[in-house]
Amino acid sequence: WVAMGFNRIADRRFDAANPRTMARELPRGTLTLAQAWASVVVAGGLFVGSAALLNPLCLRLSPLALAWVMGYSVSKRFTWWPHLWLGMGLAIRPVGGYLAVTGAWSRPVWVLLAAVLAVATWVAGFDMFYALPDEGFDREHGLRSAGVRLGQRRAILAAKLLHGVTIPALAAFGWGAGFGAWYYAGLLVAAGILAYEHHLVRPSDLSRLDAAFFTMNGVMSVTVFAFALIDRLAA
Repeated sequence: WVAMGFNRIADRRFDAANPRTMARELPRGTLTLAQAWASVVVAGGLFVGSAALLNPLCLRLSPLALAWVMGYSVSKRFTWWPHLWLGMGLAIRPVGGYLAVTGAWSRPVWVLLAAVLAVATWVAGFDMFYALPDEGFDREHGLRSAGVRLGQRRAILAAKLLHGVTIPALAAFGWGAGFGAWYYAGLLVAAGILAYEHHLVRPSDLSRLDAAFFTMNGVMSVTVFAFALIDRLAA
């Protein structure tokens, strides 16, 4: 909630000028700037307070997590790769969940790093897709993205390369975390979903972008979770 709220605040001027986003609450005036800030502050306080109830490590790391996810909202002003920033922001989630339960980093260390790599590359890749329709707007308003830097064709190729890392990273995480055959069967299905997602998005045709971004990524996340759960229950 903090990340989304601050994103709407930081981008309100651009959202008002972009036909794709001008119907959002702040540009429309259905939500005031003061109300938006209040929701961000309240949500941030709840986040830090909840972290404090978990364990000391989560409390110490909570301000860093908030700073990182809020920083994404301004990253398009100074880096061509805000997608990687967003990917790392969402990669905080599996690490945060693990730390919340255990209060310590994984042993061996690389297990959680593999999870970070998997989530970061997956999110960065599909965020490159999501940003493609805004290439012209971003270029006109001095904003940065892979689409602006590389053009649509090479940005899509970059997304393919990132997603080419996602499945091996998930496999490495599964091996280190002790998952079995059901988990790896789920990864095969997830790889097929990613391949189909890339089939839907082409430089000359972005008409099926919503299906690729929203539908297929939602299906993939549920698939990986479901097969991981089955694997644990069957063990």
